[in-house]
Amino acid sequence: MISKILVAFAFLCIGPLSSDDEVISWRDDFKLSWNQFKAATRSNVSAAAVTASGIAFEFSVKETDQRIVSFNTRVYAHFYPNKSWYNKDESDDQILAHEQLHFDITELYARKFRKQITQIQISHQLKSDLRNLHQKINEELELTQNRYDQESDNSINQEFQSKWNQNVSQELNKLDAYKSKD
Repeated sequence: MISKILVAFAFLCIGPLSSDDEVISWRDDFKLSWNQFKAATRSNVSAAAVTASGIAFEFSVKETDQRIVSFNTRVYAHFYPNKSWYNKDESDDQILAHEQLHFDITELYARKFRKQITQIQISHQLKSDLRNLHQKINEELELTQNRYDQESDNSINQEFQSKWNQNVSQELNKLDAYKSKD
């Protein structure tokens, strides 16, 4: 009999961070460990762990004669240790792998966002276009994160967990040109 342990995902749409906010940027060579889950464990919820991650971005524009002539952006897939937590008595390697995939899904959507940014045309509404695109990608990310938890039954359904692992890996590979470099 498999006991059901709820694993939760906290999706964060983060604006500018203060200098004392700890973040971990997604990298190919980095995997989460329970040491990075630093927030106090919540005892009044049924979740075994919560991963707080999100897409942060910044942009600058160059204007000449009140006309935008160029722009630069930076997009980050971040994990927030001080907002992420786990229950030591209910968490294991399987749950940690589930949490890692939440972070990987955040990177996947950061890559999609970067790709979409390359297709934006410079116009007088560039700033609002970038903000709207960021909002849209965050909405898509949240829907995907929730679908992942539902379909994998928060890591309990190993068949769907495996399908998600494979699918996310394939999608990350397809968008390798847009991966995080920080």
